[in-house]
Amino acid sequence: MRGKVSKNLMPLLNQVNAGLEQAKASGLAFQPNVIRQNLENLSAYMIPGPEVSLIQDIVITMPKHAIKARIYHPAPDKALPVLLHFHGGGHMCGSVNLYDPISRELAIATEAIVICIDYRLAPEHPYPCGLEDCQYLLENYQSILKGYLYSDQLYIAGDSAGGAICTSLVLNNINNINNINNPKIDINKQILLYPSVDYTMSSPSIVENGQGFLLEADKIDWYFKQYFNVAENTTNEELSTSTLINNASPLLGTFNSDMPKTLVITAGCDPLRDEGVLYAEKAKQAGTDVTHYQFDDLIHAYMLLSKLIPEQYQQTYHVIRDFINND
Repeated sequence: MRGKVSKNLMPLLNQVNAGLEQAKASGLAFQPNVIRQNLENLSAYMIPGPEVSLIQDIVITMPKHAIKARIYHPAPDKALPVLLHFHGGGHMCGSVNLYDPISRELAIATEAIVICIDYRLAPEHPYPCGLEDCQYLLENYQSILKGYLYSDQLYIAGDSAGGAICTSLVLNNINNINNINNPKIDINKQILLYPSVDYTMSSPSIVENGQGFLLEADKIDWYFKQYFNVAENTTNEELSTSTLINNASPLLGTFNSDMPKTLVITAGCDPLRDEGVLYAEKAKQAGTDVTHYQFDDLIHAYMLLSKLIPEQYQQTYHVIRDFINND
């Protein structure tokens, strides 16, 4: 059922929809530099994050390249849990800087050391490059935090494509996919905000909420084609039956009770709503401890629009705090 959006979001949506119509008419709607800049422009709608005692920019040197990251430690004199934060942006956009307010809020809400990384992005670095960067962080975060106090509790969090990364990491590591078998990795909890977990675009909400709510179905299709480096003229049917795309879709993976405790937050007016709901249901059926919360009148990427919906934005962190504190 098509969602009914919050009146606080309508002026922005009307503006975006008018601009999108013009961009599509001019042929400029789907270009990486334009899409990236449009997402970064949402920073104007974000509430600045709270003060965090220690923030440090670092460079993580991997075998063949290096990536930037930022560490947030809300209490440097305490050994706190660690939270790996994977930003959203369709695997093509987003950055540590854009997501800085959210990383700050997560550090305070979860009372954890947050590490947010600028993993590699498509189309320059298609699947699985970004995921490999995040796997490296998962395997090596302890050495990255050398000199910091931290506990053995590990959380992961991500919105949209960041949720895809979280859920992919969970399934890859518990199912020994791609020869990943590291007994040292023990993810205690995962936090998923309107996650992208089905690259086949098979859920009804893709159609029901696929126009007019900021993230549109044709943009999702374009994102995925860039991410998986497939031809622009590839049909939806070809995408949905692709072995690569099916294997990469966390929703279609093997769920079991070894998965970490999971919080899934969905938005009623989001084309990705149904796949997030189904992920929560499948995880619960597999024996995982799952909490699901939905904001019926919000849209995809609402965390980047916090000035427009401040009450729901703060409520999101209340839900996250309750989830972390409920053992």
